[in-house]
Amino acid sequence: MSNQPIGLENDNRPVLAIEGLTVSFDGFKAVDDLNLYVDLNEVRVVIGPNGAGKTTVLDLICGKTQATSGSIQFNKHELTKMSEHDIVRAGVGRKFQTPSIYENLTVFENLEMSFPRGRKVFGALTFKRTPDVIERVEQVASEIFLQDSLYRQADLLSHGQKQWLEIGMLLMQEPELLMLDEPVAGMSVSEREKTAELLGRISKGRSVVVIEHDMEFVKSIAHKVTVLHQGKILAEGSMDAVQNNPKVIEVYLGH
Repeated sequence: MSNQPIGLENDNRPVLAIEGLTVSFDGFKAVDDLNLYVDLNEVRVVIGPNGAGKTTVLDLICGKTQATSGSIQFNKHELTKMSEHDIVRAGVGRKFQTPSIYENLTVFENLEMSFPRGRKVFGALTFKRTPDVIERVEQVASEIFLQDSLYRQADLLSHGQKQWLEIGMLLMQEPELLMLDEPVAGMSVSEREKTAELLGRISKGRSVVVIEHDMEFVKSIAHKVTVLHQGKILAEGSMDAVQNNPKVIEVYLGH
């Protein structure tokens, strides 16, 4: 089976189109005139040395950092003009490097709190554990390998399980673009393999952007790899093409 992303037969526009994106901090361009296009059903992995601008790109997409210039189009929304809250509501989910879960709550409660109805202040006050909520929580828990840990307190989970729980909390919101920053850092080999399988599954019907340093993991999940260096794209293509690119070997893989 080909790794070629599918599902855009009727619409050739990418789900995410970043054009001319630049952000300067006191004259230093952390991201410099970046063009990046991600399709539906695609797992795009962004790699590069520390300080290349990888996390800054995710910060720009989710509205945490404001662009100096350029455009970020997601499903016809111009994200540079939207608040962080509205970007989430438009269908963008972001997982940070450190899991931000509620450790004193159970897996079920963490997932339940992420159900779209429970997220608004009024919604949280009137939120009821209706059959559709229970069904969605159980469905997501089985997707993230935590169906047997639903009533376990989150602080008792392994590091890898906490990472899965946070991915599950994002999946509860059914985002169309899922962004993950180093999702397998600190995971065991078996947890990394399961995470690769999970990302393959959850990319069906949405787009996934991953920042990662573990090259074996990248090889197992990436449809396409983008290499950033000093805020610009150094190379882009299949993992094989990128690994054999002399410029990439020189500035990144060779170290």
